[in-house]
Amino acid sequence: MPVINIVFGQKVNEAKVQLAKDLRKNMTPEEQALWKRLRGNQLHSLHFRRQQVIDGFIADFYCHAGRLVVEVDGGVHEDQREYDAERDRIMTSRGLRVFRVTNEEIQQNLEGVLERIASEASGT
Repeated sequence: MPVINIVFGQKVNEAKVQLAKDLRKNMTPEEQALWKRLRGNQLHSLHFRRQQVIDGFIADFYCHAGRLVVEVDGGVHEDQREYDAERDRIMTSRGLRVFRVTNEEIQQNLEGVLERIASEASGT
């Protein structure tokens, strides 16, 4: 499969860029805990971006090398299952894999979540 760069070259609405910046400044405690361990290529030397705009959606975390989107699902996701499913379908159609993790999983087992993310990013 040819490498398609999701990040560079896409046309992004300025309002969406601003929203992504705002979300970076106002991450949930669970997103902060996860970002603390993903940033700076700490997880198996994988590079992650946070609040990355992809096809008009804002992914919580994105690893280009692993073609992986990581979504942290809090309570709001209970009320938007259809939206999330459509969003996942669109990202999957771009050749990306979507890995969803709940706030509770991060709170209770961050090390296990990190191991699963590393496994997903490496395709194993």
